[in-house]
Amino acid sequence: MEVTPEGNESSRDAKTLISFYSNYLSNRFTSLFPSFPSNFLEKISNLYRQTLLPISTKRRAGLPLPLPSNSVNLTRTASEASRIYEVLNDIMDRFILNLHKIQENLQFWQSIAEGSNARKVYFMIFERGPRAFVNGSVQLMREAVTDGSAMQNLSHSSSVYISERIAVLSSLRCSLAAFLAQFYVEVDKCGKELAEDPEKSFSSLMHTLNGLFSKLDASIGHLHALRQNDSSIEGTYSFPLLFETLPEISQEESQWTNSEIKEAINLVCTNLQALDSYLALMVAKHQKPSNVTRYWIRYTCGAVGLSVCSFWLLRHSRLMGSSDIDIWIREAKESTVSFFNDHVEQPLLAIRDELLDTFKKRQKGVMDMEEVKLTSDSLHRMLLAFSEQTKGEAFPENASDQEMLEIVMLRYEKELVHPIQNLLHGELARALLIQVQKLKLDIEMAMLELDQILRANEINFAILAALPAFFLSLGLIVAVRAWFRMDTKAEGRGRIARIQRRLLIVEIEKTIMQYQAYFDQGLENDAQCMFGLLIYCLDRLYHAVRRHAKATGEWQCLKQDIIDLGRPGLQTSYKLSVTARMERVYDCLLPSLKRQ
Repeated sequence: MEVTPEGNESSRDAKTLISFYSNYLSNRFTSLFPSFPSNFLEKISNLYRQTLLPISTKRRAGLPLPLPSNSVNLTRTASEASRIYEVLNDIMDRFILNLHKIQENLQFWQSIAEGSNARKVYFMIFERGPRAFVNGSVQLMREAVTDGSAMQNLSHSSSVYISERIAVLSSLRCSLAAFLAQFYVEVDKCGKELAEDPEKSFSSLMHTLNGLFSKLDASIGHLHALRQNDSSIEGTYSFPLLFETLPEISQEESQWTNSEIKEAINLVCTNLQALDSYLALMVAKHQKPSNVTRYWIRYTCGAVGLSVCSFWLLRHSRLMGSSDIDIWIREAKESTVSFFNDHVEQPLLAIRDELLDTFKKRQKGVMDMEEVKLTSDSLHRMLLAFSEQTKGEAFPENASDQEMLEIVMLRYEKELVHPIQNLLHGELARALLIQVQKLKLDIEMAMLELDQILRANEINFAILAALPAFFLSLGLIVAVRAWFRMDTKAEGRGRIARIQRRLLIVEIEKTIMQYQAYFDQGLENDAQCMFGLLIYCLDRLYHAVRRHAKATGEWQCLKQDIIDLGRPGLQTSYKLSVTARMERVYDCLLPSLKRQ
């Protein structure tokens, strides 16, 4: 159900790592050269922040800030107003991106925690890399020999290992979500003033942001207390989170100068960079194992198998003086060409000829109608002559063959009384020859009908010959189509992606109701956390449905509904009615069966 936010996430990760390692190298350099001027590296760091860490000028396609629509025009006319809007958008983007990283890792650890004890033990031994596999196996065998409770101890340690990461990531998520909620509410409150005069309302908003950063520093600072003495987290939490505070600027002035606004924006960018660096370190210490680490056994077996295959191919190659590979390639080529000719080219040519040529222009079959007519006329004359000679009277030319055949059969029965005598001096031989002619006519008629049936089904036989190639092509098309549609993600176009988008609606509904429950109980911090998670979920839904809704012409209405779900002043009942309407009306959120 994850939706990966677009934009400059990769660039931010690179900048975060650069900042982290620059601080580390700065500390190491200072410890090695204590007499070196301490402010030299600080000046370089400040220069880096001012040149390489500008405000993001291009927003990713996510949930917009709760600002009036006419504020977009102001960003094109006033440079300072444009920078104000850019820094506000940058704050929201960075917090949503950091929330996404934390949420992705947190969901992984929660899924492991919900599993059985055997699943946890399997994870601790087999899905944390070769070193953990060796250490876990040694510990398991050692405890099995000493006290016999190896599985219970390993299960307990795995629960502690997982719960520690869940606690830290949950605390980080709640702190970021609370900041995002308060920031979103403050922007919503002064949205009209920001649209009319951004420079004038920016001063009060910046003092509010200063307080929010202080609260965030205090809420994240307590993570040091969560670390236990026997913690499984590598390293320490010594990397500090230090936010720059807003300088004391006189609030009696009606409007800040451009230099003061620029200084405040630079401080916000510095604080955001410090937060990104701190979160990058914290998430790296508590993140889920990579796919290479989790499936290292499979990759190892694959590497061994690939090595064996490579050695086997080397033995049969020209390098070792063998021509086996050349022979196999030639045979494979011939088989491919034969398959193409038998199941693709020839069937298609046969279908083309069948569709373009008429029945009369086809190649002559086994039996022709003229031959059958000659046989039929010959039989008729033989029956007519035999009947006239037997009865002693003339028969008309259009006499029925069936009546004359009855005369032949009656004469034949009488002749069989004395077969040898009648065979030499009677009409028995003549009657036999007439019956042979009748049998020949019947065979030719049957062959003519069979030939007509085969000709009529030539296209069917050609289609049957082309079926293997058709099914092979169909399978390739389905695989490529599924890869392009990215059905496993909510922004895809398939059935699974549609389910993921509907699950996002369910998650939004649950977050709204949980927010209202905390608000009714007077739990302000928990309510702010839920509202921040609501903004995060709405951003994911906004990104997931944007392309599909634009294709169906529903984007304007759907966009407004998503923005309304994030407005702080709307009633919970109205928001729930909006989510119900979204699931029922919009095509990109309907179940697959209802679309048919």
